[in-house]
Amino acid sequence: MSRLEQVPLDIRKGRISGSIAIFLGALNLLAVLCFHFPEYLTTPELRQVYNVEVMRFVLTGSMILAASLSAWALFRWGAKRIGFTGISLTLIAVWLGGANVEVGDFDQPIVSFGLDWLVLALLSNAAMFVFIERMWPHNKDQLTLRPQWRLDLVYFIFNHLMISVILIVTTYFSEELFGFAVHDGFQSMIRSQPVWLQFIEVMFAADLVQYWGHRLMHENRYLWNIHAVHHCPARMDWLSGSRIHFGEVLFTRSTVILPIYLLGFAENAVNGYVIWVGVQSLLIHSNTSIPFGPLRYLFSTPHFHHWHHAADAEAIDKNYAANLPVLDMLFGTYINNSGRWPKSYGVVGKPLPEGFLAQHLYPFIAPPKPVAEKQ
Repeated sequence: MSRLEQVPLDIRKGRISGSIAIFLGALNLLAVLCFHFPEYLTTPELRQVYNVEVMRFVLTGSMILAASLSAWALFRWGAKRIGFTGISLTLIAVWLGGANVEVGDFDQPIVSFGLDWLVLALLSNAAMFVFIERMWPHNKDQLTLRPQWRLDLVYFIFNHLMISVILIVTTYFSEELFGFAVHDGFQSMIRSQPVWLQFIEVMFAADLVQYWGHRLMHENRYLWNIHAVHHCPARMDWLSGSRIHFGEVLFTRSTVILPIYLLGFAENAVNGYVIWVGVQSLLIHSNTSIPFGPLRYLFSTPHFHHWHHAADAEAIDKNYAANLPVLDMLFGTYINNSGRWPKSYGVVGKPLPEGFLAQHLYPFIAPPKPVAEKQ
């Protein structure tokens, strides 16, 4: 275990300001690289949404904030290592042009890396969920930089960078393999409905497919070895939910997109669903005990999903739904345990190997476990 995973961040020693400065400095540097190589490091779909001038303004503010926090950690608290690291990252970003890098015309290659998507997602998600987990923690003793956070960060980075590959695979799966099933008249009828109703329908259709895909990964001994990677974290927080085998990412995204493609929902309804699941997927893994009251029966909550990840015998193969607990209620896999939280998390029995590459190779090396012994 590294020193960072043993020592809590201490505001009195500049660790909080210095850590934030390093975090922002690294993201600033990546953002500048996006301006230099947009054809290779940015996502075409995202470029159509965000305003470049607003991004430049945000980048400028972020560099000023990173430099200020670094100086505060260095001169106020004498945190030399983290202070110099934060300042150095920011100065490199400025040296490379900062927010003033000009972007000319370019040809878009077939495959690119979603570095812009990574920067935006990591910045917004970390700011939101670190705050939530510090304000309303479930496990109060768990550190922000808890054991194996680096491994989960690698998963987060990789799966976000691969967004172009994911889009190519999911588009091929739906359009090339199932394009024959598209019915223009039926899709027009779907799109004629109010957007709010389409949003509900998108969520139900996608979650129904994801429920059975998720359940299949638990009940099929070959698929379980792939899905076991997602279950192996022994501690739960917003970042641990990113530990997903890339094979599972492609499987889940491809199957979930299929009903959305075939039914032909309006773009606004689909975008609303994408934003919802982007936040929800992190929330349900997070280390928080926010009380949701009666809403816990309508939408998946951290308490609901923590029981899915539990190593407790009563929780095995329960609470599959990503968003709608009613699916588990309908198909007999619902467990409530209101007021109680799991005693432990992770895969029961022999632990999976550590490391990103080792865990990706695990499903192809480890023998498939009998269904009764998979957890």
